[in-house]
Amino acid sequence: MLDFPSSTFTWRHHPWVRDENYKYAGGFVGKEGQVYHVRFSLEASCEIVDTTTQAVTRLYLGAPCRTEYTIARRNLFQIPSAEWRLVFSASDRIPIARRPSTQQEKAKRGPLSSVFSDTRIDLRSFNQPRELDGAAEVIAATFANHRMNARSTYADVARGLEVTVEYPVNLINVNEADAEFQVCTGPVILPDLATWDGEGVDRVFLAHVAITSFDFVEFILQREVAAAATEREWLDTPRGLDRHELWDPENPPSGYPPARPQPTVYNETWELDAKNSLFAAPVR
Repeated sequence: MLDFPSSTFTWRHHPWVRDENYKYAGGFVGKEGQVYHVRFSLEASCEIVDTTTQAVTRLYLGAPCRTEYTIARRNLFQIPSAEWRLVFSASDRIPIARRPSTQQEKAKRGPLSSVFSDTRIDLRSFNQPRELDGAAEVIAATFANHRMNARSTYADVARGLEVTVEYPVNLINVNEADAEFQVCTGPVILPDLATWDGEGVDRVFLAHVAITSFDFVEFILQREVAAAATEREWLDTPRGLDRHELWDPENPPSGYPPARPQPTVYNETWELDAKNSLFAAPVR
């Protein structure tokens, strides 16, 4: 039972190098050659098991930030704003889908070493967790204010893969009189198994999850949507620094200007037969 808030990922960035075109590439506003570290806690994990070889691929979802200027003294938030998250394994970073699962994207996982000079994953677990046996125990653990995690496991029989998503129970509804419960929480990550190549995936979906029993799960997936032109007028207007500002406006690079951030919604749902397990540990 992972203690997600106490588990962390830390990276050390390469010394900063001036971009030949953009003043604030990546939102960095420091001096060339500067180095900084970043640490965030974890929010969920995902395990893909090849049922033939029993090989296991583990992925983790990090806590988000709103795109900001690093490290500035004022005008910290970038406007237009976007959400930044990292999904990673021990060796790779994996893109988060922008489109529905029915659409392909030009997305490819890449080695963490291509972006960071050093990385560290620190996983912490709860002492003496116990698996909850039935709705009554789930309700009792809720009223006892125990820390709770859930694991939802589903299979892709055609590909010979099994996926287990683990996540903290941040929100739960209970009906004690009728022994009913409903976990409705997130975020979690779901692998795009259509991109599985025997070692990993090239895309994951950001989702929320709901369960009311031990044999069924629903996920609702995030995607980008295009804002109306009348909304983009204010949505795309920079406030303070503009991340797209050029050193030489008279000589823009190919593909300029880059696309501005798109808003996101949760819309697509997956309804799956699954094995749901809930675990609890007392707070000490």
